[in-house]
Amino acid sequence: MWLIAEYQPTALFTLKPAWATSSGGKSLIAPTPYAIKMALLDAACRTAGVAIARTSWSWLRDMTIALRPADRVVVTNLFSKILQPRRTEAGPGTRDAGPLGKTIAFREYVYFDGSLGIALSGEAVDQPCLTEWLLQINYLGKRGGFVQLLRPPAIQETLPSEFVVINSASDHPFLADGIVQQLDDCDPSLTFEKADVYSGKGVKLGKERVIHHVVLPYRLVRSSKSFSLYELVE
Repeated sequence: MWLIAEYQPTALFTLKPAWATSSGGKSLIAPTPYAIKMALLDAACRTAGVAIARTSWSWLRDMTIALRPADRVVVTNLFSKILQPRRTEAGPGTRDAGPLGKTIAFREYVYFDGSLGIALSGEAVDQPCLTEWLLQINYLGKRGGFVQLLRPPAIQETLPSEFVVINSASDHPFLADGIVQQLDDCDPSLTFEKADVYSGKGVKLGKERVIHHVVLPYRLVRSSKSFSLYELVE
């Protein structure tokens, strides 16, 4: 059984790969299983309380997730000025005095032309709770990548053919000349305490946070020094 929700992005999306640095890194062109599960965990904590979120975490963490990509994707890239904590203290009275220093960072922002479909499945899934939490998601990726739910989530017995499983080790067909993305996910060893950002316990990449290499059915249609246009292959 699959619970399917459809979202319309209402703002630009950006989400760097898990291994990228704060000053650089290309954006992924799809939300990751880790980002979707963290969004659901956040919704569970806000609406049902931490106690219920804690007991629900095991099935949230282990869910299989499939994605129906948007029809077209435009990625814009640019350099922007940012502020970041100083490594060395600036002299008093200088123009750069203060705890934050100015620097240049590479950024990419993604425009989705079309809606995104998210399908969820797993053992012991509490479908009423999951449906309620899907209603509460209003952004994916970095904060500000707002999305709008288009209709109530619906249950289907089989996964529609236009969906791509993005976190399963099972063999699934993929487009040979598609776009490879490195999408992070939760390892079964990731406990609620480590997923809780307020606990002070870290999540290690390659241990509690794992990477899946996923081929999305996109082809590059046009590009320049400032943008890339990808189109969904039917």
